[in-house]
Amino acid sequence: MSRSTARRLRPARVAIAGALLLTTLFPGSALGAQPAALSPLPADPTVFAPSRQPAQSGAAVIKRAQEFLAALSAEQRSKVVLDHSLANATRWHTYPEWALGDLRPGLSTGTLSDVQWKALHSLLSAALGRTANEGYDEVRQHLLNDDYLSFGGTREGYGRNNYKIAFLGAPAAKGKWELQFGGHQLAIANTYQDGRLVGATPSFRGIEPQTFTLDGVTYEPERQEWSAFVALLGSLDQRRLRAADLHRSFEDLVMFPGAANWSFPSRPEGVRGAALTPQQRKLVLNAISRYVDDMPAAEAAAFMSAYACDLNDTYVSFAGSKSLMNIGDYVRIDGPRVWIELRMDEPYSTDETAPHSLWRDKVSDYGGTRS
Repeated sequence: MSRSTARRLRPARVAIAGALLLTTLFPGSALGAQPAALSPLPADPTVFAPSRQPAQSGAAVIKRAQEFLAALSAEQRSKVVLDHSLANATRWHTYPEWALGDLRPGLSTGTLSDVQWKALHSLLSAALGRTANEGYDEVRQHLLNDDYLSFGGTREGYGRNNYKIAFLGAPAAKGKWELQFGGHQLAIANTYQDGRLVGATPSFRGIEPQTFTLDGVTYEPERQEWSAFVALLGSLDQRRLRAADLHRSFEDLVMFPGAANWSFPSRPEGVRGAALTPQQRKLVLNAISRYVDDMPAAEAAAFMSAYACDLNDTYVSFAGSKSLMNIGDYVRIDGPRVWIELRMDEPYSTDETAPHSLWRDKVSDYGGTRS
């Protein structure tokens, strides 16, 4: 579905309501009272304890995936466990469910009971990184943001009950399977081979508004990613800026869902990592880490090591303003493996531009699945 088609489907903009009361949605978050339509999704007490992250997360993820399946009815399980194939894996998207029909595979979170939501929460907290504003905490805030839009009266058809969860292949210690979770402005695709996480892309995050406040608590789940790119572009002198400037506009992300998979641009553009100063190279790695840290710690370290080895041949480019404040401002990191791009999207639910950002890997997208 094209962006223009999706926009024709969208309802008229309504002003965002004031602070929402959502205390029991995430206990300990200091929000207010929970709307009746929401079921609780408690915070994991270990979620911000990186030292308690296992050396490899795969075994814990399989255990919690199986516990999630055990909590479902037979009919629900039939919608969760699907064939592992590229055809199913590429059905991820970032539009809300009302704009997609049945394109996104899996079980709707709107069918989950409180007990099933708790099991899903446990699964996601095991599958994702455990540092503040990254990994699981970032996803937690994204779900809050979608509830903010829904219960604030801004959007019908939004909220965390409009996401999908799917297992492409049965979760097991042998063989390949993918954990897919996504909905409006969020896509998670973790692929496991013989019990080990071998790919965490395509990974999409978008947010609007970029900063939102619920009952006095302010959330900025994508601020670290956006700020890392602003700092990187701001560090470039005029000569390097000229080399990095793509001198054209972008209506969307290049490798957005629906783009030809495994068809990354063959020729890198921009300023090469080898031509950057040591400080600028650190800023490139910092920007990359904002995405890779959505993985559990051990796997994130392995991916960062691979990306750091490629740094000389990794290119930085941008279009529009380096401030990343205007509609259409765009920035990209393109390496032998890593592909990250961020575009400031047109306002939709607010009067602010919205960062849309995508991390892909030229080797491990879909866990390397190509057919």
